[in-house]
Amino acid sequence: MKANISFLLLLTVLLTACGSSGKLKKTATVDRVQEQILSLEQQRKYDYFFLEATRLKAKKDYDGAFGLLEHCLTINPQAASALYEISQFYMYLKMVPQGQATLEQAVANAPDNFWYSQALSSLYQQQNQQDKAIKLLEEMVVRFPGKQDPLFNLIDLYNQTENYQKVIATLDRLEDRLGKSEQLSMEKFRIYLQMKDEKMAFREIESLVQEYPMDMRYQVVLGDVYMQNKKEKEAYDIYQKVLAVEPDNPLALFSLAAYYEQTGQKELYEKQIDTLLLNKKVPSETKLNVMRQFIVQDEQENRDSTRVISLFDRILQEDLEDDQIRMLYAQYLQAKNMVAPSLKILEQVLQIDPTNRAARMTLLGAAVRKEDYKEVIRLCEPGIEATPDAIEFYFYLAIAYNQAERWDDVLHVSLKALDTVTPANNKELVSDFYTLIADVYYKKEKMLEAYAAYDSALVYNPANIGALNNYAYYLSVARRDLDKAEEMSYKTVKAEPKNATYLDTYAWILFEKGNYAEARIYIDNAIKSDEPQGSVVLEHCGDIYFKTGDVEGALKYWKQALEMGSESKTLKQKIEKKKYIAE
Repeated sequence: MKANISFLLLLTVLLTACGSSGKLKKTATVDRVQEQILSLEQQRKYDYFFLEATRLKAKKDYDGAFGLLEHCLTINPQAASALYEISQFYMYLKMVPQGQATLEQAVANAPDNFWYSQALSSLYQQQNQQDKAIKLLEEMVVRFPGKQDPLFNLIDLYNQTENYQKVIATLDRLEDRLGKSEQLSMEKFRIYLQMKDEKMAFREIESLVQEYPMDMRYQVVLGDVYMQNKKEKEAYDIYQKVLAVEPDNPLALFSLAAYYEQTGQKELYEKQIDTLLLNKKVPSETKLNVMRQFIVQDEQENRDSTRVISLFDRILQEDLEDDQIRMLYAQYLQAKNMVAPSLKILEQVLQIDPTNRAARMTLLGAAVRKEDYKEVIRLCEPGIEATPDAIEFYFYLAIAYNQAERWDDVLHVSLKALDTVTPANNKELVSDFYTLIADVYYKKEKMLEAYAAYDSALVYNPANIGALNNYAYYLSVARRDLDKAEEMSYKTVKAEPKNATYLDTYAWILFEKGNYAEARIYIDNAIKSDEPQGSVVLEHCGDIYFKTGDVEGALKYWKQALEMGSESKTLKQKIEKKKYIAE
């Protein structure tokens, strides 16, 4: 503030020295400076309250934000920024008339702000006020010559109102800015046809060809336009002209095939398709599109798959390195339930491109369904090397190693996976890997490491049923933390009340806690389950029956466990002595 006063005093002294005419200038200048100081002070207050309103809005304190914005308008009633923000509040409250009026005022006060005008034009369109939208957009085209959006919006609106002359005029303006292009010419062509001005429609496409005479693509586009409008002879002449210059032009080859099909020349059509598909210079993408259409056509005509399969085989003989055609071929074979041949094709895909994740996943799915863990290992080991971010390969490989009892390999691949996958990406999968690690540590009799890994698994997924069951059972076998074991096991029974494994675990925990009567209820449910019973469950059943006083029942289940090849150290003694013997 002191700096401003010093400046005024200095200015006054200087102007006084200029005489009487200087005095007039001094008075006017001082007034303007005082007005500027007042304006700056107001602006400072305005900025403060506006920023505070923005902060409250971000905190979802909408009432407070709205109040501060209204206060901003008491400081500066013409402030476009506050008017715009208030208009958005009105819109949110479904108070459209108030919101529109406020937004219109914001645009009037800040005509050079593109986004305010854009918002208002969108609102006009939402409210079906096309005339207002068009008027505003036409003004925006002049005010914002560097922006193309207003022109595109005008094209849409003129189309909606069927003002085709305006559409053409607007497209011409856009063309002046962006240059001639296929998209704009095709749109003008379409509009001219709407206007039933066929002469101008074709002249537009012809002008595109004239603009780019060396680009054969536009020649083909003109031919295609002729084809679509039943001018087959003109189309044929253009395709032949293009192929005379570029015999391997894939667009012309494809369009000529379409010409033969449209004119009913079936033999020439099929010959042309062969010419296209067996040409090594034709891009794979074009071949894929042709084959997809060919497959759809065969399905519509209810033909058998012989023709399609034969064509695929011929293509692959010509092109030994095309993995995308092979993928389409494999998908087609699978759709026809020809699984074995499709898997052979997918093996070829992996030889060409080991990083083809879709092919490897399909092969892996087939191996998993067959429960062929050796095949899973064969697929997943190189899969991890080729696509190290594909976490599913780590998971299935760890499971396959587990089935193969390669415990160290399970640990290695699981720990490697945990370096790749993060809890933020997939907590459940992280939990599953910790479960596998815990199971291996238990098998290696590293109990503390196993319990720690189970704890980690349950941190990331408290509902991990496998971890809950195994952890609970191993605690019961060790006769430690039985209350914790019971709590975990009960969650598994509640989740899957007919699962024999979970019922057996829960029954055994109750047994270890001395709740024999309750344990018998759950072990009976396990025995009644449709699942085949293992020797461990049968022995547990005998133990529980004995503790509830049913010696005959106990002997029955102990003998069944023995017949199933139980490895229990005390089972024979139980049978001989007709009594429970703890291990």
